[in-house]
Amino acid sequence: MSGSLSLAGELDLLLPITALLPLTAVLLVSQSNPYQTLVLRGILGSVSTLLYALLGAPDVAITEALVGTLLSTTLYAVALRSSMTLRLSFPATEPPSEACQQQLRAWLEPLSLRLRLLPPEPNAEAASGTCHGRLGPGPRLELVNPTLVQRLQALEGFRRWQQSGGELVLRELP
Repeated sequence: MSGSLSLAGELDLLLPITALLPLTAVLLVSQSNPYQTLVLRGILGSVSTLLYALLGAPDVAITEALVGTLLSTTLYAVALRSSMTLRLSFPATEPPSEACQQQLRAWLEPLSLRLRLLPPEPNAEAASGTCHGRLGPGPRLELVNPTLVQRLQALEGFRRWQQSGGELVLRELP
């Protein structure tokens, strides 16, 4: 057995690496930050790859490295990048101030959401499919998702938003 490790002789090496698998898996499912989950998913795949290689299964190790680690982590990163963005339109006559945008970004940070302001659309119905809501004058934040409204109201940023004269309302889709 020149290419693989014997379980009896190399147990002191395999046990710590094997113990990393359930530890990393528990950390992975307990994370609330999706970006930390992305990193832990990569670590989990890398540890699995190392374990398969040490146990003498290079074909499984290569498959895990390419598919289980590289491909799935990349696809997850792409999905995160596109789905963790709050897209808001704003009126053409009154674009939001830089201070308003900074306050809104700070408010969204605990939910790991990025803010993307979309230029005003002439057809509001066409924009409703790409927007999560509207940032109006006042400042007034109008959202179409009731769950998102509840989650935002539970954050400290909501109180700061209200103290600065802002309001958060649930808007009906047209």
